[in-house]
Parts: sequence; C-alpha cells; structure tokens
Amino acid sequence: MTIHAFTSFSYSYLNRARVLARSLRAQHPDWVIWAVMTDKEPEGFAFDLEHEDFDRLLTAQDMFGDQTDGWLFGHDIVEACTAVKGRASVHILDEPDCDKLFYFDPDIGVFNPMTPVVDLLDDFSIVLTPHQVNPEPQSDMVAIRDNEIASLDYGIFNLGFLAIANDDEGRRFARWWEDRLQDWCHDRLDLGIFVDQKWCNLVPCFFDNVKVLRDPGYNVASWNLSQREMTFDAAGTALINGQPLRFYHFTKLGPVGDVMTRRYAGQNVEIYELWRWYREEVDRASAPQIPRGWWHYGTFDNGDKIPKAARELYRDRRDLKAAFPHPLRTGRGSFHEWMGRETEILSATGDERGFVPA
Repeated sequence: MTIHAFTSFSYSYLNRARVLARSLRAQHPDWVIWAVMTDKEPEGFAFDLEHEDFDRLLTAQDMFGDQTDGWLFGHDIVEACTAVKGRASVHILDEPDCDKLFYFDPDIGVFNPMTPVVDLLDDFSIVLTPHQVNPEPQSDMVAIRDNEIASLDYGIFNLGFLAIANDDEGRRFARWWEDRLQDWCHDRLDLGIFVDQKWCNLVPCFFDNVKVLRDPGYNVASWNLSQREMTFDAAGTALINGQPLRFYHFTKLGPVGDVMTRRYAGQNVEIYELWRWYREEVDRASAPQIPRGWWHYGTFDNGDKIPKAARELYRDRRDLKAAFPHPLRTGRGSFHEWMGRETEILSATGDERGFVPA
C-alpha cells in the first residue's frame, strides 16, 4: 500500500511547505510527498527536488496547459493555490501506486504519526476535520463570534486537511471538487462562497462513507485553542487534551496569529513554545533569493500589479477571455492596454464605478 500526500503553495510559502514536508517525512518516510506549485521561479532561484523533502512536483502548467495564464488570472494568490487542489487530487489519485491520498496546507507541522487516519480510510472514503469539535460556553460571546459564527461564515470543515481513499466514492468526490473549484473557488462571502471550504459543507450530503474526525489532536489552531490544551507526557510526546497532537495548523504567522493565540492559549506555555519552534524552522527553511510576497502571476509581464477588480472583470467576461487569451501580456492589443484605455474613459466621463462585469 502506497500513501501519497500533497500540499499546494507559491514560492513565497516555500519555507512553510518545507517545514511541513520535513515534519511529515519524519513521521512517514515511506510516503510519496508532492509539491503542487501554482507559481514560477523568481530569477536567481531554482527548485530542485533532489535537495527537498518532496518526491514529486506538479505545476499549474502541468494541470491546465495552455489555459494556465487565463485561468489563474481570474484568481488572487489564495484562491489560486486553493483552486488547484481539486484537479491535483484527481491527478494524483490517477497514479497507479496511489492507494490513499492526504492533503495538508503548507503552514502545518506534523508531530505524531497519521496512522489512525490511514486506517480510517480502510472503512471510509473521505475524512474531514471540523474547525471545532466542542461548543463554546454560552457566556463567552467573543469565542462564539470568533469560532462558531466564523465557521458558519467560512465553512464547517477546515480544508487545510483532507484524506481520500482511492475508491469509487473517493474518486467521485475528487471529480466533483475539481469541477467546483475550477469555476467557483473564490472569496465571495456575498455569494456564500469562501474558496474551497464552504463547498465541503455539502460533502456529508452528497457522498457516502464520510468520516468527520472529531479527535482534538488533529488540525489544532487558534480557532479551537479555547477547547484544547497542550501538554507533554513523560516520554516527551505532545498531547492535546490527553490525545497525541497529530498536527498543528500554524495559520496567520505574524501579528494576527499572535493576537488569536494569546486570546485562546492563555497560560498554556507549551503552545507558545510550539510557535517559537515553528518560527525558527520557517526562518531556517527560507531562501533569500525569493522576494518577499513573490508570485509570478501577481503582476503583468511589465511588473505592474494586477488589481483585484481586473481579475474579477476578466473572469466574469467571456468576451474578454476570448479577446485576450494571454492576459498577463502588456503592449499593443493587450488586456493591460484595454484596461488602461477603459480607465481613461471612465475618468474622463467622471464615472467612478470602476470595472464592473457586463
């Protein structure tokens, strides 16, 4: 039996993805670990699998071919790195040696074996982890807002983790997920969509053999720290509520994450030590050749940043997609030129609405 696992990221998150791959490799040296890359290398940097803890590389170009630039243009960086997860799942499940497939967000660290989930996939086709597994007390209005109401807004399950058996139902789910994420993986709370997460609220409705994993040792993060305490046993094993800490989701590395951690970790010093370890590992895994915030698809080919309004306009207008199949290009006859001309017209006429879908 061969287990495959993948994570999806851009080069600006390579340092985090390296920490994930290293921690996963330490627990499961026999797993096949994929880097799904929705980016192109910055000048002066070369990604070489021989010097990484990844076994295989899958790029957006591999998955979308000639449609890559046009399709990615309709997404911001978070949407793009999320939207490829469905197609990557289908691709990897098609590998002849793939029996079971795991997905981890790049900002995760694995601290104990994932063997219990491997075993679950003998009986279940899909394994999901909810953001919370215990309700907040009625008196804690802040926690209810931050955690339970946020789950209602952004999705019941945290899709930073997913496990799929390579069986009929698992493949049926992956194909459905691919279809939805190709067209509808956007941050559009006004439409009831938040990238891939809210789609998976429907998984227990649409599919059989779904396991909702409520073990507190999985997907530990700021959104559930109010109900989970970290300790170590005599052997030095990390525990959450007495159960092995399988993996921690280090979301929002920086001031936002610090605020939420302080709010809910309280005096649980082990959590702060875990974060200190993570920061050091991320620093150690960073490549100085990669500019901060790098994403090849974040700018036109002349270096101009792509406005979000331009992305939304392009993805909603079939005429623009047909007229400008290579929207990253600049110069005469480009979408960039058209966009500038339209901006001038709107400015000259005093129309301050900006770009709106036709």
